[in-house]
Amino acid sequence: MDALVPVQSAGQRLPLRLLSPSLHRCIGSVSIRRSVSGFAMDTRISSRSPSQFTIRSQQESLGGVASSSDVRIKEWEVDMYQNELAISQGIRIRRKPPSKAPLGYSGPFELRLLNGQVADSPSNILEEITWYKDHEVSRMKELNPLEALKKAVENAPPTRDFVGALRSAHQRTGFPGLIAEVKKASPSRGILKENFDPVEIAQAYERGGAACLSVLTDQKYFKGGFENLEAIRSAGVKCPLLCKEFVVDPWQIYYARAKGADAVLLIAAILTDLEITYMLKLSKKLGLAALVEVHDEREMGRVLGIEGIELVGINNRSLETFKVDISNTKKLLEGEHGRQIREKDMIVVGESGLFTPDDIAYVQDAGVKAVLVGESIVKQNDPEKGIAGLFGRNISQT
Repeated sequence: MDALVPVQSAGQRLPLRLLSPSLHRCIGSVSIRRSVSGFAMDTRISSRSPSQFTIRSQQESLGGVASSSDVRIKEWEVDMYQNELAISQGIRIRRKPPSKAPLGYSGPFELRLLNGQVADSPSNILEEITWYKDHEVSRMKELNPLEALKKAVENAPPTRDFVGALRSAHQRTGFPGLIAEVKKASPSRGILKENFDPVEIAQAYERGGAACLSVLTDQKYFKGGFENLEAIRSAGVKCPLLCKEFVVDPWQIYYARAKGADAVLLIAAILTDLEITYMLKLSKKLGLAALVEVHDEREMGRVLGIEGIELVGINNRSLETFKVDISNTKKLLEGEHGRQIREKDMIVVGESGLFTPDDIAYVQDAGVKAVLVGESIVKQNDPEKGIAGLFGRNISQT
Protein backbone atom coordinates (compact mmCIF):
# COMPACT_ATOMS: atom_id res chain seq x y z
CA MET A 1 0.00 0.00 0.00
CA ASP A 2 1.19 3.50 -0.77
CA ALA A 3 1.62 6.18 1.86
CA LEU A 4 1.56 9.60 0.27
CA VAL A 5 3.41 12.30 2.19
CA PRO A 6 3.12 15.84 0.79
CA VAL A 7 5.99 18.19 1.36
CA GLN A 8 3.57 21.11 1.27
CA SER A 9 1.26 21.38 4.26
CA ALA A 10 -1.79 23.56 4.71
CA GLY A 11 -0.93 26.96 3.32
CA GLN A 12 2.81 26.43 3.76
CA ARG A 13 5.50 25.68 1.18
CA LEU A 14 8.32 23.81 2.85
CA PRO A 15 11.95 24.46 1.91
CA LEU A 16 13.24 22.04 -0.70
CA ARG A 17 16.29 21.28 1.44
CA LEU A 18 14.06 18.99 3.52
CA LEU A 19 14.01 16.47 0.72
CA SER A 20 17.37 14.73 0.69
CA PRO A 21 18.76 13.70 -2.70
CA SER A 22 19.17 10.08 -1.67
CA LEU A 23 15.59 9.95 -0.40
CA HIS A 24 14.43 11.43 -3.68
CA ARG A 25 16.31 8.78 -5.66
CA CYS A 26 15.66 5.74 -3.54
CA ILE A 27 12.66 6.12 -1.29
CA GLY A 28 10.18 4.98 -3.89
CA SER A 29 12.05 1.74 -4.48
CA VAL A 30 12.88 0.35 -1.05
CA SER A 31 10.72 -1.97 1.03
CA ILE A 32 9.72 0.04 4.11
CA ARG A 33 8.46 -2.49 6.63
CA ARG A 34 6.96 -0.12 9.16
CA SER A 35 4.95 3.07 9.00
CA VAL A 36 6.50 6.52 8.72
CA SER A 37 6.46 7.69 12.35
CA GLY A 38 3.55 5.35 12.97
CA PHE A 39 1.64 6.77 10.03
CA ALA A 40 0.10 3.49 8.88
CA MET A 41 -2.38 4.65 6.29
CA ASP A 42 -5.20 2.50 5.01
CA THR A 43 -6.55 5.11 2.65
CA ARG A 44 -4.80 7.39 0.17
CA ILE A 45 -4.45 11.09 0.82
CA SER A 46 -2.92 12.69 -2.19
CA SER A 47 -2.67 15.73 -4.39
CA ARG A 48 -0.77 16.58 -7.52
CA SER A 49 1.33 19.50 -6.38
CA PRO A 50 4.87 19.37 -7.88
CA SER A 51 6.23 20.01 -4.34
CA GLN A 52 5.28 16.52 -3.23
CA PHE A 53 6.85 13.10 -3.33
CA THR A 54 5.57 9.61 -2.70
CA ILE A 55 6.81 7.06 -0.20
CA ARG A 56 5.93 3.70 -1.69
CA SER A 57 6.08 0.40 0.15
CA GLN A 58 7.28 -2.12 -2.44
CA GLN A 59 8.96 -5.49 -2.33
CA GLU A 60 11.61 -4.78 -4.93
CA SER A 61 14.07 -1.97 -5.54
CA LEU A 62 15.23 -0.91 -8.97
CA GLY A 63 18.22 -3.22 -8.68
CA GLY A 64 16.36 -6.16 -7.15
CA VAL A 65 15.35 -7.05 -3.59
CA ALA A 66 16.65 -4.49 -1.10
CA SER A 67 19.03 -5.71 1.58
CA SER A 68 18.11 -5.37 5.26
CA SER A 69 20.85 -2.74 5.72
CA ASP A 70 19.42 -0.71 2.81
CA VAL A 71 16.00 -0.85 4.43
CA ARG A 72 17.33 0.27 7.82
CA ILE A 73 19.18 3.18 6.24
CA LYS A 74 16.15 4.35 4.25
CA GLU A 75 13.83 3.95 7.24
CA TRP A 76 16.25 6.03 9.30
CA GLU A 77 16.38 8.71 6.61
CA VAL A 78 12.58 8.78 6.54
CA ASP A 79 12.58 9.38 10.31
CA MET A 80 15.12 12.17 9.85
CA TYR A 81 12.96 13.74 7.16
CA GLN A 82 9.90 13.44 9.41
CA ASN A 83 11.77 15.26 12.17
CA GLU A 84 12.66 18.12 9.83
CA LEU A 85 9.10 18.30 8.54
CA ALA A 86 7.86 18.62 12.12
CA ILE A 87 10.45 21.30 12.92
CA SER A 88 9.38 23.27 9.84
CA GLN A 89 5.83 23.36 11.27
CA GLY A 90 7.05 24.65 14.63
CA ILE A 91 6.72 21.32 16.45
CA ARG A 92 9.19 21.29 19.33
CA ILE A 93 8.31 17.87 20.72
CA ARG A 94 10.50 15.13 19.28
CA ARG A 95 8.50 11.99 18.58
CA LYS A 96 11.37 9.59 19.28
CA PRO A 97 14.74 9.70 21.05
CA PRO A 98 17.57 10.77 18.69
CA SER A 99 19.24 7.77 17.09
CA LYS A 100 22.60 7.28 15.45
CA ALA A 101 22.83 6.67 11.73
CA PRO A 102 22.90 2.99 10.73
CA LEU A 103 26.32 1.43 10.19
CA GLY A 104 27.60 2.31 6.75
CA TYR A 105 25.40 5.36 6.31
CA SER A 106 26.72 8.06 4.03
CA GLY A 107 24.26 10.68 2.88
CA PRO A 108 22.78 14.16 3.13
CA PHE A 109 22.15 14.09 6.88
CA GLU A 110 25.78 13.22 7.70
CA LEU A 111 27.05 16.80 7.94
CA ARG A 112 24.17 17.90 10.12
CA LEU A 113 24.77 14.96 12.44
CA LEU A 114 28.42 15.91 12.84
CA ASN A 115 27.67 19.59 13.44
CA GLY A 116 24.52 19.30 15.53
CA GLN A 117 24.45 18.88 19.29
CA VAL A 118 21.23 16.99 20.02
CA ALA A 119 20.10 16.27 23.58
CA ASP A 120 19.52 12.56 24.09
CA SER A 121 17.12 13.04 27.03
CA PRO A 122 13.55 14.43 26.90
CA SER A 123 13.36 18.21 27.10
CA ASN A 124 9.99 18.22 28.94
CA ILE A 125 7.31 15.90 30.30
CA LEU A 126 5.28 15.80 27.07
CA GLU A 127 8.35 14.70 25.13
CA GLU A 128 9.09 12.03 27.75
CA ILE A 129 5.52 10.73 27.52
CA THR A 130 5.65 10.75 23.72
CA TRP A 131 8.89 8.72 23.61
CA TYR A 132 7.48 6.17 26.02
CA LYS A 133 4.18 6.01 24.12
CA ASP A 134 5.99 5.15 20.88
CA HIS A 135 7.51 2.05 22.53
CA GLU A 136 4.28 1.17 24.32
CA VAL A 137 2.21 1.29 21.16
CA SER A 138 4.73 -0.90 19.31
CA ARG A 139 4.27 -3.58 21.99
CA MET A 140 0.49 -3.24 22.03
CA LYS A 141 0.29 -3.59 18.25
CA GLU A 142 1.96 -6.98 18.46
CA LEU A 143 -0.70 -8.16 20.92
CA ASN A 144 -3.60 -6.53 19.08
CA PRO A 145 -3.14 -6.70 15.29
CA LEU A 146 -4.96 -4.09 13.24
CA GLU A 147 -7.09 -6.64 11.39
CA ALA A 148 -8.42 -7.99 14.68
CA LEU A 149 -9.19 -4.44 15.84
CA LYS A 150 -11.09 -3.68 12.65
CA LYS A 151 -13.31 -6.71 13.28
CA ALA A 152 -13.87 -5.59 16.88
CA VAL A 153 -14.87 -2.14 15.65
CA GLU A 154 -17.38 -3.64 13.24
CA ASN A 155 -19.07 -5.38 16.17
CA ALA A 156 -18.83 -2.45 18.59
CA PRO A 157 -21.93 -0.47 19.65
CA PRO A 158 -22.59 2.79 17.76
CA THR A 159 -20.79 5.89 18.99
CA ARG A 160 -22.63 8.68 20.81
CA ASP A 161 -22.68 12.27 19.50
CA PHE A 162 -19.86 13.98 21.44
CA VAL A 163 -20.10 17.34 19.64
CA GLY A 164 -23.90 17.33 19.80
CA ALA A 165 -23.84 16.69 23.55
CA LEU A 166 -21.61 19.73 24.12
CA ARG A 167 -23.78 21.99 21.98
CA SER A 168 -26.94 20.79 23.71
CA ALA A 169 -25.51 21.37 27.20
CA HIS A 170 -24.36 24.87 26.25
CA GLN A 171 -27.81 25.75 24.95
CA ARG A 172 -29.57 24.19 27.97
CA THR A 173 -27.51 25.78 30.74
CA GLY A 174 -26.09 28.94 29.21
CA PHE A 175 -22.67 27.77 30.44
CA PRO A 176 -19.91 26.00 28.52
CA GLY A 177 -20.65 22.29 28.14
CA LEU A 178 -18.66 20.33 30.73
CA ILE A 179 -16.25 17.54 29.79
CA ALA A 180 -15.55 16.10 33.24
CA GLU A 181 -12.29 14.20 33.51
CA VAL A 182 -11.94 10.80 35.18
CA LYS A 183 -8.33 11.06 36.31
CA LYS A 184 -6.50 9.46 39.22
CA ALA A 185 -3.14 11.24 38.88
CA SER A 186 -1.03 13.58 36.78
CA PRO A 187 2.74 14.10 36.37
CA SER A 188 2.52 17.62 37.82
CA ARG A 189 0.17 16.95 40.75
CA GLY A 190 0.78 13.31 41.61
CA ILE A 191 -2.12 11.25 43.00
CA LEU A 192 -5.33 13.31 42.92
CA LYS A 193 -7.66 10.76 44.48
CA GLU A 194 -6.50 7.78 46.50
CA ASN A 195 -9.87 6.02 46.73
CA PHE A 196 -10.37 5.99 42.98
CA ASP A 197 -13.41 4.23 41.50
CA PRO A 198 -13.73 5.32 37.83
CA VAL A 199 -17.31 4.08 37.41
CA GLU A 200 -18.52 5.72 40.60
CA ILE A 201 -16.86 9.00 39.64
CA ALA A 202 -18.28 8.87 36.10
CA GLN A 203 -21.79 8.26 37.39
CA ALA A 204 -21.48 11.17 39.84
CA TYR A 205 -20.27 13.44 37.03
CA GLU A 206 -23.25 12.46 34.91
CA ARG A 207 -25.69 13.17 37.76
CA GLY A 208 -23.95 16.51 38.31
CA GLY A 209 -24.65 17.71 34.76
CA ALA A 210 -21.53 16.77 32.76
CA ALA A 211 -22.23 16.73 29.02
CA CYS A 212 -19.31 14.40 28.23
CA LEU A 213 -16.55 12.58 30.08
CA SER A 214 -12.81 12.43 29.48
CA VAL A 215 -11.19 9.18 30.59
CA LEU A 216 -7.42 9.01 31.07
CA THR A 217 -6.13 5.80 29.49
CA ASP A 218 -2.39 6.33 30.04
CA GLN A 219 -1.20 4.05 32.83
CA LYS A 220 2.43 5.05 33.40
CA TYR A 221 2.00 8.79 33.92
CA PHE A 222 -1.69 9.21 34.84
CA LYS A 223 -2.48 5.87 36.53
CA GLY A 224 -5.33 5.34 34.06
CA GLY A 225 -6.14 2.53 31.68
CA PHE A 226 -8.38 1.35 28.89
CA GLU A 227 -10.08 -0.92 31.40
CA ASN A 228 -11.52 2.25 32.99
CA LEU A 229 -12.92 3.34 29.63
CA GLU A 230 -14.49 -0.08 29.07
CA ALA A 231 -15.90 -0.24 32.60
CA ILE A 232 -17.55 3.19 32.35
CA ARG A 233 -19.09 2.35 28.98
CA SER A 234 -20.30 -1.05 30.23
CA ALA A 235 -21.84 0.50 33.37
CA GLY A 236 -24.43 2.30 31.26
CA VAL A 237 -23.12 5.85 31.58
CA LYS A 238 -24.85 7.78 28.79
CA CYS A 239 -22.36 10.67 28.50
CA PRO A 240 -20.17 10.37 25.39
CA LEU A 241 -16.61 9.39 26.28
CA LEU A 242 -13.34 11.02 25.18
CA CYS A 243 -10.36 8.67 25.18
CA LYS A 244 -7.68 10.90 26.76
CA GLU A 245 -4.58 9.33 25.25
CA PHE A 246 -1.35 10.52 23.65
CA VAL A 247 -2.00 9.47 20.05
CA VAL A 248 1.12 8.91 17.95
CA ASP A 249 -0.17 6.15 15.66
CA PRO A 250 -3.48 5.68 13.80
CA TRP A 251 -3.66 2.19 15.33
CA GLN A 252 -4.56 3.88 18.62
CA ILE A 253 -7.70 5.35 17.08
CA TYR A 254 -8.95 1.88 16.14
CA TYR A 255 -8.05 0.66 19.63
CA ALA A 256 -9.93 3.52 21.32
CA ARG A 257 -13.02 2.86 19.19
CA ALA A 258 -12.91 -0.86 20.03
CA LYS A 259 -12.70 -0.06 23.74
CA GLY A 260 -15.79 2.15 23.79
CA ALA A 261 -14.61 5.69 22.99
CA ASP A 262 -16.82 8.25 21.27
CA ALA A 263 -14.01 10.77 20.74
CA VAL A 264 -10.21 10.92 20.69
CA LEU A 265 -7.62 13.57 21.52
CA LEU A 266 -5.12 14.77 18.90
CA ILE A 267 -2.30 16.99 20.20
CA ALA A 268 -0.95 19.48 17.67
CA ALA A 269 2.31 19.76 19.62
CA ILE A 270 3.29 16.21 18.60
CA LEU A 271 1.49 15.66 15.27
CA THR A 272 2.23 17.15 11.85
CA ASP A 273 -0.50 18.72 9.75
CA LEU A 274 -0.70 15.67 7.52
CA GLU A 275 -1.03 13.32 10.48
CA ILE A 276 -3.83 15.43 11.97
CA THR A 277 -5.57 15.53 8.58
CA TYR A 278 -5.37 11.78 8.16
CA MET A 279 -6.37 11.00 11.74
CA LEU A 280 -9.37 13.32 11.42
CA LYS A 281 -10.50 11.39 8.34
CA LEU A 282 -9.95 8.07 10.10
CA SER A 283 -11.83 9.22 13.20
CA LYS A 284 -14.78 10.35 11.09
CA LYS A 285 -14.74 7.03 9.24
CA LEU A 286 -14.99 5.22 12.59
CA GLY A 287 -17.70 7.53 13.92
CA LEU A 288 -15.45 9.30 16.42
CA ALA A 289 -15.21 13.00 17.19
CA ALA A 290 -11.69 14.46 17.44
CA LEU A 291 -10.63 17.12 19.93
CA VAL A 292 -7.55 18.83 18.49
CA GLU A 293 -5.51 20.45 21.25
CA VAL A 294 -3.30 23.53 20.88
CA HIS A 295 -1.05 25.39 23.32
CA ASP A 296 0.10 28.51 21.48
CA GLU A 297 -0.58 30.86 18.57
CA ARG A 298 1.48 28.93 16.04
CA GLU A 299 -0.36 25.69 16.78
CA MET A 300 -3.68 27.52 16.57
CA GLY A 301 -2.71 28.92 13.17
CA ARG A 302 -1.78 25.44 11.92
CA VAL A 303 -5.02 23.90 13.13
CA LEU A 304 -7.18 26.60 11.58
CA GLY A 305 -5.61 25.74 8.23
CA ILE A 306 -6.77 22.11 8.43
CA GLU A 307 -10.20 21.24 7.07
CA GLY A 308 -12.71 19.20 9.02
CA ILE A 309 -11.94 20.25 12.60
CA GLU A 310 -15.01 20.84 14.79
CA LEU A 311 -13.44 20.82 18.26
CA VAL A 312 -10.38 22.86 19.25
CA GLY A 313 -9.01 22.53 22.78
CA ILE A 314 -6.87 25.32 24.21
CA ASN A 315 -4.57 24.00 26.92
CA ASN A 316 -3.56 26.73 29.34
CA ARG A 317 -0.63 24.70 30.67
CA SER A 318 2.84 25.54 29.33
CA LEU A 319 4.67 22.57 27.82
CA GLU A 320 8.00 23.88 29.00
CA THR A 321 7.25 24.95 32.59
CA PHE A 322 3.92 23.22 33.32
CA LYS A 323 2.68 26.53 34.72
CA VAL A 324 -0.96 27.40 34.05
CA ASP A 325 -2.26 30.74 32.80
CA ILE A 326 -5.93 30.90 31.75
CA SER A 327 -5.30 34.17 29.93
CA ASN A 328 -3.79 31.94 27.23
CA THR A 329 -7.34 31.08 26.15
CA LYS A 330 -8.24 34.73 25.67
CA LYS A 331 -5.00 35.47 23.82
CA LEU A 332 -5.53 32.63 21.32
CA LEU A 333 -9.13 33.66 20.63
CA GLU A 334 -8.43 37.29 19.85
CA GLY A 335 -8.18 38.81 16.38
CA GLU A 336 -8.07 36.73 13.22
CA HIS A 337 -8.06 33.38 15.00
CA GLY A 338 -11.25 34.21 16.84
CA ARG A 339 -12.89 35.43 13.64
CA GLN A 340 -12.07 32.20 11.82
CA ILE A 341 -13.37 30.07 14.68
CA ARG A 342 -16.67 31.95 14.73
CA GLU A 343 -16.92 31.76 10.96
CA LYS A 344 -16.38 27.98 10.98
CA ASP A 345 -18.69 27.51 13.99
CA MET A 346 -16.05 25.52 15.85
CA ILE A 347 -16.47 24.60 19.48
CA VAL A 348 -13.52 25.80 21.55
CA VAL A 349 -12.79 23.80 24.70
CA GLY A 350 -10.99 25.55 27.55
CA GLU A 351 -8.54 23.23 29.33
CA SER A 352 -6.47 23.47 32.55
CA GLY A 353 -6.54 25.97 35.40
CA LEU A 354 -10.33 26.16 35.83
CA PHE A 355 -11.31 26.05 39.52
CA THR A 356 -13.97 28.71 40.20
CA PRO A 357 -17.10 30.29 38.66
CA ASP A 358 -14.96 33.34 37.84
CA ASP A 359 -12.58 31.11 35.85
CA ILE A 360 -15.50 29.66 33.90
CA ALA A 361 -16.90 33.15 33.24
CA TYR A 362 -13.50 34.39 32.06
CA VAL A 363 -12.99 31.70 29.42
CA GLN A 364 -16.65 31.85 28.38
CA ASP A 365 -16.34 35.59 27.76
CA ALA A 366 -13.24 34.80 25.69
CA GLY A 367 -15.32 32.57 23.41
CA VAL A 368 -15.27 28.98 24.68
CA LYS A 369 -18.41 26.85 24.48
CA ALA A 370 -17.04 23.90 26.44
CA VAL A 371 -14.55 23.25 29.24
CA LEU A 372 -12.52 20.18 30.16
CA VAL A 373 -12.04 19.99 33.92
CA GLY A 374 -10.43 17.29 36.01
CA GLU A 375 -8.47 18.23 39.11
CA SER A 376 -10.88 20.73 40.64
CA ILE A 377 -13.79 18.26 40.68
CA VAL A 378 -12.19 14.80 40.88
CA LYS A 379 -10.56 15.73 44.21
CA GLN A 380 -13.94 16.54 45.77
CA ASN A 381 -15.53 14.03 48.13
CA ASP A 382 -18.80 14.71 46.31
CA PRO A 383 -18.14 15.32 42.59
CA GLU A 384 -21.74 16.48 42.06
CA LYS A 385 -21.25 19.30 44.56
CA GLY A 386 -17.86 19.92 43.01
CA ILE A 387 -19.48 20.60 39.63
CA ALA A 388 -22.08 22.90 41.18
CA GLY A 389 -19.29 24.76 42.97
CA LEU A 390 -17.31 25.11 39.75
CA PHE A 391 -20.21 26.76 37.89
CA GLY A 392 -21.74 28.59 40.83
CA ARG A 393 -24.99 26.68 40.58
CA ASN A 394 -26.49 23.29 39.86
CA ILE A 395 -26.28 22.52 36.12
CA SER A 396 -27.85 19.05 36.27
CA GLN A 397 -31.13 18.39 34.51
CA THR A 398 -32.92 17.41 37.73
